[in-house]
Amino acid sequence: MANRLEGKVAAITGAASGIGLECARAMLSEGATVALVDRAADTLAALCKELGPKAVPVVIDLLDPKSVATMLPQILEKCGRLDIFHANAGAYIGGDVVEGDPDVWDRVLNLNINAAFRTVQAVLPHMVERGSGDVLFTSSIAGVVPVVWEPIYTASKFAVQAFVHTTRRQVAKHGIRVGAVLPGPVVTALIKDWPQAKLDEALASGALMEAKEVADCVIFMLTRPRNVTIRDLVIVPNGTDL
Repeated sequence: MANRLEGKVAAITGAASGIGLECARAMLSEGATVALVDRAADTLAALCKELGPKAVPVVIDLLDPKSVATMLPQILEKCGRLDIFHANAGAYIGGDVVEGDPDVWDRVLNLNINAAFRTVQAVLPHMVERGSGDVLFTSSIAGVVPVVWEPIYTASKFAVQAFVHTTRRQVAKHGIRVGAVLPGPVVTALIKDWPQAKLDEALASGALMEAKEVADCVIFMLTRPRNVTIRDLVIVPNGTDL
């Protein structure tokens, strides 16, 4: 334990599982207080009990703007301030556009784009007032390489990348860093929609990463000197063809 985030307060959306949970574990191990933001109240309560007193549950439905409006007030009430915000929550959809369901697309796009942008906008004034902060997105390799079997997901991550690049330049003058970690395929619930044959092939060829490997990269980004921003950190398993 290096305690490189000692004294910091972080919040992570989608923290009840997958990459979000691993990032929470990693930040806690570095000494941070971490607000785990998710809608799964019972899961959050159990996780925070397991993770210890520096893990704080914040129950939010990211698809409900009224609920999102309570996020920062809850964090400030429970933790006192916010130094790091990780917009991690997201959903995955693959498949052919011709056979797609636009209603499902709407939910994916709302979570990956609208909810992510709304939560970041909610915390930025606090960081601007304090003159410091880190905002991170869990993006994807699909945000820089159009992936033919996931056009809707790819489009959502291209939007995230555009937001990261433009917002970073707007808020840099306030001492706020904005960046994205862009992993290739990771073993999480998000890829449950992959065709089984594709999943089996990826596992056999070493084309999948573990969520902890993404969390390690997030810690690297957060612990750079304040005059350095890791704008985009792309990580892919050696067996991927992306």
